[in-house]
Amino acid sequence: MQENRSFDNLFNGFPGADTVQNGLNKTELIPLKPVSIADSRDLDHSHRRWWIDWDHGSMDGFAQDGADSSTLPYSYVPRNEVEPYWTMASEYTLGDRMFQSNTGPSFVAHQYLIAAQSADVAENPTGGIWGCDAKPDSTAARIGPQGSELPGVYPCFDYKTVADLLDDRGITWRYYAPAPTDGFYILSAYQAIRHIRFSPDWHDNVISPQNKVLVDIAAGQLAQVTWIVPDFAHSDHPGSGSTEGPDWVAAIVNAIGNSRFWDSTAIFITWDDWGGWYDHVVPPEVDKMGPGFRVPLLVVSPYARHGYVSHQFHEASGFGTFIEENFGLPSLGARDALSDDFADCFDYQQTPATYRSINTRVTADALIHEAPTGPPDDD
Repeated sequence: MQENRSFDNLFNGFPGADTVQNGLNKTELIPLKPVSIADSRDLDHSHRRWWIDWDHGSMDGFAQDGADSSTLPYSYVPRNEVEPYWTMASEYTLGDRMFQSNTGPSFVAHQYLIAAQSADVAENPTGGIWGCDAKPDSTAARIGPQGSELPGVYPCFDYKTVADLLDDRGITWRYYAPAPTDGFYILSAYQAIRHIRFSPDWHDNVISPQNKVLVDIAAGQLAQVTWIVPDFAHSDHPGSGSTEGPDWVAAIVNAIGNSRFWDSTAIFITWDDWGGWYDHVVPPEVDKMGPGFRVPLLVVSPYARHGYVSHQFHEASGFGTFIEENFGLPSLGARDALSDDFADCFDYQQTPATYRSINTRVTADALIHEAPTGPPDDD
């Protein structure tokens, strides 16, 4: 799970995908301009901002006051900065109808990744620490009528998650996340699940730092279900000052591709929210929580369809649906019960081909030994 990129922003001009060269700012047509993935400017991507950007489906409210340029959201990342992503998209499957599950920022998006719900929470929690380690006065606003916000709740929940389904069947799982800082900030979605945070699962299955995943794969250790979130420098988050996100993702894919796990693995790569960047496709409405705007999707597997652009509707809750169907698990009964299982992205009849490594500018060894840069998103 990478950070804060819309489809029009990250895969602009990809052959066969639905992208545009101009965006609407009310009635004004604005040409999308190239902006480095390492650009220092961040954009508002709160739940309230989403409603302004969306503008009742007009998709013309992305211009932001207070930014260095009010039209900064009307931008795209040059291909040469994200070549590993384009290589994966060309070799395997790219989804151009993938939507974030919620209409807001990261905390909520990551709850949908593991639970297909957020207890109607719409915003990031107040304060610098999220989840069950948040300060006692921390709250996270809930969604109200017509996208309004209701008084917040403490950001620590006990709803059922995919990890609970896996534990019930003895299926192994791990969640790799950045190491805690002095404030004990760690962007693991399971930090907000009380019965995981204060159980042996937290110590056994939530692994920090996140780059340990490369060490574990090299040692022949990979859980049956694995979630991976990056630290700031490798997240693609605006303002990180780094171009290493694509190399980080490709290093993990290379590690799996060159291991004994390749012939039985499906790798899903997506971005948790739109980050404030323009996208022209109006999201469908499933329920009061979303989905939100389009984000990229890459499906990498020996069974992924080759050179395929999926135009079918997908959203992040579908990862839970895929896991449930793959392992014969019951549904959580949340958004996963309504979500597509990415079936069109696979051809299980094709013979697995030998993996071809993706070129990167930064080696896996360098990524393993880089100093931590903190959580990918604290806004």
